[in-house]
Amino acid sequence: MSTPTDARHLVALAEQLLAAAGDLRDRVARGDRGALTALEEVTRSLDALRDGLGAGGPESGSPGPGSADAGPVPLPPLEVTVPVLGVDACKAGWVGAILEPGAPRPRVAVASTIAGLVESVRQSLGIQVVGIDIPIGLPDDTTRRADALARRALRGKASSVFTTLTRAAYAEDSRAEADAVNRALTGQGVGAQAFALGPKILEVDAWVRSRPTVAVVEVHPELSFAVMAGAPLLANKKTDQGRRDRLAALAAAGLASPSVLTGPGYAADDVLDACAVAWTAARRAAGEARRLPDPPETFTDGVPAAIWA
Repeated sequence: MSTPTDARHLVALAEQLLAAAGDLRDRVARGDRGALTALEEVTRSLDALRDGLGAGGPESGSPGPGSADAGPVPLPPLEVTVPVLGVDACKAGWVGAILEPGAPRPRVAVASTIAGLVESVRQSLGIQVVGIDIPIGLPDDTTRRADALARRALRGKASSVFTTLTRAAYAEDSRAEADAVNRALTGQGVGAQAFALGPKILEVDAWVRSRPTVAVVEVHPELSFAVMAGAPLLANKKTDQGRRDRLAALAAAGLASPSVLTGPGYAADDVLDACAVAWTAARRAAGEARRLPDPPETFTDGVPAAIWA
């Protein structure tokens, strides 16, 4: 039987494997075919490690995907009752998917800043909830339970959830410096994606702490798609199969293909992620979404840290 010390060691090992998986995923996205096999092996190792740790307990379950025994159980189509906005980061800055009652399909909006995007949409539409695919609520000297719980819910896609760094690590200028700070505080290294998204994470952090007059929630698209479809969508979102699977999941959830899929500074996977985030924002507005963890963690920034789905 594992002792608490053994369990903490295994958790730390899992976090290190996840950081490695994030780096490998970046290599796959750049076309490094040799990294794909390594990424799959790391993901299988993570799943085995997670099974060894045990996923029991009130916080370990996913917010909705069907169990392996029962098979995938998609949720019924969602009725959009109020306007909402789902947002994903992109090369242009931020791309948003707008859902509103009676609209035939999601509308797409793009802006260079999160504040500018939300303000431009609010000029013509009274959106009630803004969902964003970005960590909200930065830890001081620990990892976030939200990230760990989301990974547990995404068997086979756990590496899509990176470990959010500490606030102090995000204040550093280089990955090496951030790595040193984060290791000193949490014992965890710094993944490439977690560090590369630092400027956008801090942009959203500053905006949320300015207290915008609209509900803002953190959403992870892969978790949203998993809840939507009843199981994680395993095909890479940047592939043709991945796009087809995500469009099919959205259609089954009652959302037609968005008005546009690509444009200057944003790709199809950005738009589809934004649509999944908007779907969760609509569920949040309707009182149907759940959060991981529940209740959320709160660090010294005072911002509740939880991922909604």
